[in-house]
Amino acid sequence: MHRLARVRVGGSSPIRVMGIINTSPESFYKKSVFTDKKMIEKTAKLMEEDGADFIDVGGMSTAPYIKTLISEDKEIKRITNAINAIQKVSKLPVSIDTCRAKVAEVALQLGVEIVNDVSGLKYDKNMVNVLEKYGPSVVLCAFSNEPVKGNQIIQARKLIGQSVALALKSGIPESQIVVDPAIGFFRKKAQGVLFTKINSDWLQRDMLVLKNLKHIKQEHPILISISRKSFIGELLGETDPDKRLYGSLAAETFAVLNGADIIRTHNVKATNDIVKIVKNLKSLKKGL
Repeated sequence: MHRLARVRVGGSSPIRVMGIINTSPESFYKKSVFTDKKMIEKTAKLMEEDGADFIDVGGMSTAPYIKTLISEDKEIKRITNAINAIQKVSKLPVSIDTCRAKVAEVALQLGVEIVNDVSGLKYDKNMVNVLEKYGPSVVLCAFSNEPVKGNQIIQARKLIGQSVALALKSGIPESQIVVDPAIGFFRKKAQGVLFTKINSDWLQRDMLVLKNLKHIKQEHPILISISRKSFIGELLGETDPDKRLYGSLAAETFAVLNGADIIRTHNVKATNDIVKIVKNLKSLKKGL
């Protein structure tokens, strides 16, 4: 049985919803950014009321198509403020969205239970030491420092397998590992540092991944983060993330039908509604 923090995930468990709170003004979706403590408290409380199972806190944008790198000290200041505010009003498990060991350690010292690393533990070599020390649950993204060629489903499985091996080596049990095929992070070129270089069409890659989630996840629960991303914008021809809600919900529904166990989203209430609908329709007996 897998657990992300205190919550059962995967297998026969319900589809879970992870709400996003960004504290990074450089993030691509400005309405997900909260820096004022009172607003963070209000947002976290509303997410819990709307059915979130976890809250994911980010202090630095990881969007590959913009320059987002900031100092570790600034990232720590941002996430510390947010974590303290969330914990004041909510008992939901908190996840830290970071690829830097120093930031993760500060978050874990504050009581965070999940490390969500978009580099799959490959960006900061000290991350495995932090995992060994604190033993959190982890979300591991498909990621490579080198260009990736060939069948993208096979490559996603391979890269995830490498990250799982790193987590296991640091002492994290299989039951505390969730994987993420990294929608939006495979690109021909990018301005940021957190992306995997491919020569093929990134949009086709991401569509193929969403269609083949069951072949990628294998024995680990799978998390999908697609809310309002450029993937949705490309398919809709919509440059404004604020106008990508309906497209996001459609893609999240498709992901759930194809095997996603956790949906990470900016739109907790709406996403929780589609999860309930899919659950009820899938459980309906044939031939009534």
